[in-house]
Amino acid sequence: MKLLPHEHARLVEQAIAAAHKAGELPPFETPTIEIRPPKKAEQGDYACAIAMQLAKPTGKNPFDIATIIAKYLPPAEFIGSVEVLKPGFINFRLNETWLKSQVENIVNEGEQVFALDLGKGKRAQVEFVSANPTGPLHVGRSRGAMVGDTIARILEASGYSVEREYYFNNAGVQMVNLGNSLKIRYLAALNLPVQVPDEKDKSFYQGDYLKDFAADLVLEKADSLKDADWKPFKEYAENRMFDIVKATLKRVNIQHDVFFNENSLYESEAVWETLAALEKAGHIYESTVRENADAEELEKAKNFAPAKWFRSTTFGDEEDRVLVKSDGLPTYTLPDIAYHINKIKRGFDLMVNILGADHGSQYKVVQYGLQALGYDPSKIHVVIVQLVRMIRDGVETKMSTRRGDYDTLDDLIDQTSPDVVRYILLARSADSHLNFDLDLAVKQSNDNPVYYIQNAYVRCAGIFREAEARGLTDEGADLSLLGEAEQRFIRKALELGEIIELSAKTLEPHRIAFYAHELAGVFHPVYDEVRALHGDVPPELGKARLRFYRAAQVVFKRVLTLMGMTAPERM
Repeated sequence: MKLLPHEHARLVEQAIAAAHKAGELPPFETPTIEIRPPKKAEQGDYACAIAMQLAKPTGKNPFDIATIIAKYLPPAEFIGSVEVLKPGFINFRLNETWLKSQVENIVNEGEQVFALDLGKGKRAQVEFVSANPTGPLHVGRSRGAMVGDTIARILEASGYSVEREYYFNNAGVQMVNLGNSLKIRYLAALNLPVQVPDEKDKSFYQGDYLKDFAADLVLEKADSLKDADWKPFKEYAENRMFDIVKATLKRVNIQHDVFFNENSLYESEAVWETLAALEKAGHIYESTVRENADAEELEKAKNFAPAKWFRSTTFGDEEDRVLVKSDGLPTYTLPDIAYHINKIKRGFDLMVNILGADHGSQYKVVQYGLQALGYDPSKIHVVIVQLVRMIRDGVETKMSTRRGDYDTLDDLIDQTSPDVVRYILLARSADSHLNFDLDLAVKQSNDNPVYYIQNAYVRCAGIFREAEARGLTDEGADLSLLGEAEQRFIRKALELGEIIELSAKTLEPHRIAFYAHELAGVFHPVYDEVRALHGDVPPELGKARLRFYRAAQVVFKRVLTLMGMTAPERM
C-alpha cells in the first residue's frame, strides 16, 4: 500500500527538478517536502506549502512558485486534481476511481496491510516491565507494559525484527528482604515462635501473597527449612513470583522473548570490569563527598567512608554520581551501565527502554557512562511513562485491600477486561499522567472507547455472518459503484500506514489508539447509512458494499492487533 504523503512529496520533488531543468526555477537546495491534509477538508485531501519556503531562495512570489511546480507535476494514478491557492499552497485531491480500487488492495494485503519497510533488515530490542520479582505487577508498571508491547508491535509492522526483553534484579538487598519475609511467614505457618514485623518495617514485605507461598512451602517441605537462612526462601519466592508475573502478562497478550538476570552481570564480572574501565579512563574518583563540595557537605561527610564517584558532570550531568557506595556495594547505576554495554554488544540497531517517571535522571547517567567508555548511546531511546490514578465515582481509589498497599494488574483485569486495560493504559501520551476511569471502563456502550472501536469490527462480522447465511459473496465486486460515504472511510483507512510510520519514528504508540477511535468515528455513521443486505439494495451494489465492509473489517483487525487487543466476532 502506498504512503500517500511520501508519494505526493516524490511528485513535488520531481516537479521542482523539471522546473529547474526548464529554467523556470533557479537552482537551490530543496528543503524537506512536507505533505499534510489541508486545514479545511473542502480544499482537498493533501496540501503542500513548499512554495512559501522557496520564496527567499528563488526571489519569487510563493503563488507563482506553486503554479510553476503544479505545471510540472508528473501524472499519477492516485491524483484526481491539483489546485493552487494563495498565498502558495498546492492542494491535491485523490482520484475517486483509484480510491475505490484501494478496497481490493486492502482485502488482498489482509492482516499485513500497511506493512512497512522502515526497519527492513534491522534488529530492535524493546525492554519493558522489568519489575523485580518481589510482588505482583502493580498498575504503575502495567502502563509501561502496554506501551512497551505496543511499541514492539508497531516496530514489527514497520519491518524491524523485534526482541522483547524483561530485565530483573534478583541479587540486591530487596531480594534478601524478600527471602527473610517469606521465612518469617513460613515459620508463622508452622506455628513456630516468630515476630512478624509491622508496616513500619520497610524491609518486610507485607503482601498476603507471601502467606500463600508459605502455606504451599509447608505442604511441600514440612518443617525441613526451619533452620535455613534466607536463600532458599528467596529462590522459592522469586520463582513463584515470576510464574505469577508471566501469567498476568499473558492475560493481556504480552510475552517476552528474553528474561535478563541482573545477577548474570556479577557472575560474568561485567559490573566490575565496567568500573575498572571507567577508572582506567580517569572518570572515577574516591572520596567521602563529590568533587567541589562546599564546606557544609564536607563537614557532614567527615566521618563517612569513601565512595567511588563517576565524574558525570564532565558529560553534562548536574552533579557527579556514586557508582560504589562506602560499604563497597554498587548503586543501581553501575550494573545499568554494564547492562547497556551488553545490549550494544548484542548488535541491536535500535534499543528502546520503557521506564517509570522515577527513572527520569537515572537513564541519563547511564548514557553518560556509555559515552565515557566510548560507546555510542544514540541507538538507545528512552520512553518515560508517567503515573496512573484509578478513579471511581470521581475519586481516586485503591483496588486491592488483600494484597498490600498497591493496585495489581490482575485486580484491574478482573474488574474490567484485558482489552479495556490495554486500550485505556495506551490511549494517552506516555509522558502525561493518566486517570483510569473504572466506571467508564466497564460500560457496554459507545461511551466506552474500547466498546466503540471493537463494535465496528463486530458490525462487519455480523454482516458477513448474514451474507453467508444467504449464500452471498463479495468476490468480483464492481467497486466503481461505491459512494461518497464509503470513500470517506477509505480515505481515513489509508492514513493507517502514515500513523504506523509516525508512531515507529516517534515511539509514541498512543497515536494508534487515537487513530483507532477516529476510524471508528468515521465508520459508524457510514454503517448507519450504507446498507449491503437490505432487500431494496440492487445485487451488484450490495456486492460492492460487502467488499467495502470486508476491507473495513481488515483494517479494524489490523488496528486492534497493533494495540494487542482482540477482534471479537460478537459483543
